[in-house]
Amino acid sequence: MTNSVSANSSSNCISIIPGWVAFDLEGTVLLWTAKKRLVGCDGHVTMSCKSTKVAPSVDFDHSCSDSVEYLTLNFGPFETVHRWRRLPPCDEFVGARRSKHTVVAYRDAIYVFGGDNGKNMLNDLLRFDVKDCSWCRAFTTGTPPAPRYHHSAVVYGSSMFVFGGYTGDIYSNSNLKNKNDLFEYKFATGQWTEWKVEGSLPVARSAHGATVYSDKLWIFAGYDGNARLNDMWTISLQDREHACWEEIEQSGEIPPSCCNFPVAVCRDKMFVFSGQSGAKITNNLFQFEFKGHMWTRIPTEHLLRGSPPPPPQRRYGHTMVAFDRHLYVFGGAADNTLPNELHSYDVDSQTWEVIQPSLDSEDPLGNEMTSSQGSILMPSGRLFHAAAVIQDAMYIFGGTVDNNVRSGEMYRFQFSCYPKCTLHEDYGKLFENRQFCDVEFILGEREERVLGHIAIVTARCQWLRKKILQARDRQRQRIKQQENSEEGGEEGAGAGGPRDIPGGTRASGNQPMLEVHIREAEAQPFEVLMQFLYTDKIQYPRRGHVQDVLLIMDVYKLALSFKLSRLEQLCVQYIEASVDLQNVLSVCEQANKLQLDQLKEHCLNFVVKETHFNQVIMTKEFEHLSTPLIVEIVRRKQQPPPRVYSDQPVDIGTSLVQDMKAYLEGGGLDFCDIVLLLDGHPRPAHKAILAARSSYFEAMFRSFMPEDGQVNISIGEMVPSKQAFESMLRYIYYGDVNMPPEDSLYLFAAPYYYGFSNNRLQAYCKQNLEMNVTVENVLQILEAADKTQAWDMKKHCLHIIVHQFIKVSKLPNLRSLSQLLLLDIIESLASHISDKQCAEMGSDI
Repeated sequence: MTNSVSANSSSNCISIIPGWVAFDLEGTVLLWTAKKRLVGCDGHVTMSCKSTKVAPSVDFDHSCSDSVEYLTLNFGPFETVHRWRRLPPCDEFVGARRSKHTVVAYRDAIYVFGGDNGKNMLNDLLRFDVKDCSWCRAFTTGTPPAPRYHHSAVVYGSSMFVFGGYTGDIYSNSNLKNKNDLFEYKFATGQWTEWKVEGSLPVARSAHGATVYSDKLWIFAGYDGNARLNDMWTISLQDREHACWEEIEQSGEIPPSCCNFPVAVCRDKMFVFSGQSGAKITNNLFQFEFKGHMWTRIPTEHLLRGSPPPPPQRRYGHTMVAFDRHLYVFGGAADNTLPNELHSYDVDSQTWEVIQPSLDSEDPLGNEMTSSQGSILMPSGRLFHAAAVIQDAMYIFGGTVDNNVRSGEMYRFQFSCYPKCTLHEDYGKLFENRQFCDVEFILGEREERVLGHIAIVTARCQWLRKKILQARDRQRQRIKQQENSEEGGEEGAGAGGPRDIPGGTRASGNQPMLEVHIREAEAQPFEVLMQFLYTDKIQYPRRGHVQDVLLIMDVYKLALSFKLSRLEQLCVQYIEASVDLQNVLSVCEQANKLQLDQLKEHCLNFVVKETHFNQVIMTKEFEHLSTPLIVEIVRRKQQPPPRVYSDQPVDIGTSLVQDMKAYLEGGGLDFCDIVLLLDGHPRPAHKAILAARSSYFEAMFRSFMPEDGQVNISIGEMVPSKQAFESMLRYIYYGDVNMPPEDSLYLFAAPYYYGFSNNRLQAYCKQNLEMNVTVENVLQILEAADKTQAWDMKKHCLHIIVHQFIKVSKLPNLRSLSQLLLLDIIESLASHISDKQCAEMGSDI
């Protein structure tokens, strides 16, 4: 398993591809080119016609034919991503171990305020320097806030703002009360100042959420000493003299009243996850739109039951921070346990994952944080700790660990920031744009038509694959009959007839579109089904729109007919989650009509619930319900059937990634319609897939498709190795980024030359090269470096070979190296041998 890296600005330059010139000069890169495009991490392109000075992190576009001579890949000091490091703990003489405190990040330091040490509330302010890894008491002047815990702290400008919390003497259990005061701490002067605000004030509270957005402090929910809250208040932090509190009128799916939860801001939205909310405690994730003051519960129904990874368990006392497009949740108390997994939520794809930590996590002395069995020692489970982000790392301090013990530990976690996988988006756009369609489905009695792509459909659905094969055979027979009648048999099958492509199904540009008739499907649900085939997703029913739910039921019926297990489960989860008092009878009637017994059973059980029954039977819809269904409902209410529990695993089918992997590995050979030539060797492939994932192929097939259906493969002027080419195809077909390090040298420039949606592949190539040059693979990388003219990498490989020559000399690949490379190794060995060693060798002779 390869590790990933996050490079910093200090670097050495390694030339990779002919066409660029670069020099490393005091940590920066100077590039000269007649005309070039500079592509930033956000994908924006700018033109430059003069010498340009750019940061080492900037990426370059190699598709520009005027680009000059060398590309540089900047290697340097880096931190392994997903790596936990145990930093020096806070000594007791500096500050007590604690929980229920706050931490904030300002410049290169972490500031810890308040909390409790198990006996007393605290109001000291500690400072941890992340560069020196040293603790001290922060300089303060003025009157600080009273000792407290479960308060909030945020940074705005060059100040920290502390709001609310619980104060008093917990040892004697006296003077305990919640606060709604607001204090400012100026980092530059150490001055504490209380803001005296006129007018309406938020009710005093603790264990609330707080964040800064648009120059304002936002306060949400918490506990007022008697009840949990879910109100929201805001105050401008720009002008102390005229600041006033304003209560926000919230709308949408407002979270239940709750406390001991975290908030985080990402993509101009505030997120709230789980927390203590009495009997209503859930693991729901909510997002708040600052501009419209609208709450939305983020659905999890698209995450199939039994299919990893699920959302984290419900919990409280945890932390959540935002970095790039992800939210990171750590710790908390989850149903009487203290889990220590780190969960990550991708805001773009709306998916959760459990982060697997790097194997080289370490303590402050540099010792690996592994147990005697070799498992990684992450921070132990804890609650009421606090977390903050500095640059590309998260810092976690303190908390309550096992046996109610307060912690003084500090941990650092290195984030990753790889570009997202665009596989599902790319295929989804292919369906939306309707480019390169080669099959037309004719649906239902009205014969409505839906276009599609044979490659995607046959990869995902065996039932439709069979239909397409039957239609293709009929089409070929018609074409053959037509040729025989028009050309006179063999003469018509000559040069003018369709050309057979190896493993292919159609001639390029001269074959009519394949028509497939499906009488049992209507256009609207079939469109939704096609959307699933391309993206693995369908749109979640809108709240209060019963027609959306009924449409998903029609899709479910098709999924059963087409034997799409994954889509079946997705529809069931969506429908069950959408059933409510307003639509349950409509859904039940439709399920009865379509003979969807599982959904009908769910609706009947929903209706006869004690809290639902009276409300449902008093509706007008119940009056118009069919007599047999009314009888079923009454009988079920009088005599509920016994519950049947099944321990059989649910068949969740195969994913888009799994299906496209199988398709590349041979499952799609019968449907290939293009041949890729690598150094003269043919590799059958699929136009639609290549065009969906690569703007280079998309432009080629749209504008100047080769008449013979063959495309020569290169990356610039370089022809990649067969192994590297297969790695690139795996990335194109199903987004795989795992490859041998030597492939990374060939493919580093591929994202630009082939016009992939982002530089995700390049990012993984870079980490592969930085982390995984070993004695075992150094000869393969040497060959790749020599072929790609990556001279610095070649020099690095020769350095390893010379210093580890006894081990390298035993590798079988050494004998298969070219004569020139063997001479390079001998020359490097000769340069390495000292005069003294030469003299000793001469005396032996």
